[in-house]
Amino acid sequence: MTLTHRLIASLLTLSAALAVHAQAQAQAQAQAQAQAPAQSAGAVPAKAAACAACHGPEGKSTQPAVPILAGQTSRYLYLELRDFQEGRRKNDLMTPMVAGMSRDEMRELSDYFAKQKPPPQTFAADAAKAKLGKAKADETLCVMCHMTGFSGQNEIPRVAGQHYEYIVKQLADFKARTRTNDAGNMTSVASTLSAQDIENLAHYLVGL
Repeated sequence: MTLTHRLIASLLTLSAALAVHAQAQAQAQAQAQAQAPAQSAGAVPAKAAACAACHGPEGKSTQPAVPILAGQTSRYLYLELRDFQEGRRKNDLMTPMVAGMSRDEMRELSDYFAKQKPPPQTFAADAAKAKLGKAKADETLCVMCHMTGFSGQNEIPRVAGQHYEYIVKQLADFKARTRTNDAGNMTSVASTLSAQDIENLAHYLVGL
């Protein structure tokens, strides 16, 4: 075999090897993509099933007095779970639920719910009250903490699209100081609100 023939044979061998390698890579990529949905589905924390009993699948609560967790900030959810466990926030259902929960489990749950998409609201907000609620929110500079659109940040919760009854209850609790697990900001702001202000704010926030 001449040098030219040997060179051609080597090139053909190399080309065949590269083709086999490329085919193997393509098959591996396709297999990874096929497995991705299954892996994603398996990423639901084990304790999320217990949460769904009240908060709904993926944290999309349909009970007006039970908060929507889907789309909430992860840091806020973690701090609330910790506060329930350590007694800074009290609830007859939540306190026993978190009693034996580890910090890692709290973080896992918080990250999971934060990644879910909030459900659309079905509550029919009163337009006139919502307008007054927006004016009160502007007056009290709510967006300074809750951000534009009330989407929340870090330890500040998302309140946009939250349930009307839940918003009213929490603002009333801050005003009455029966809920105090904040840095004092909410108890201070809520102390200036009338019952009508709270109702108006809830109509505004639920519709965002």
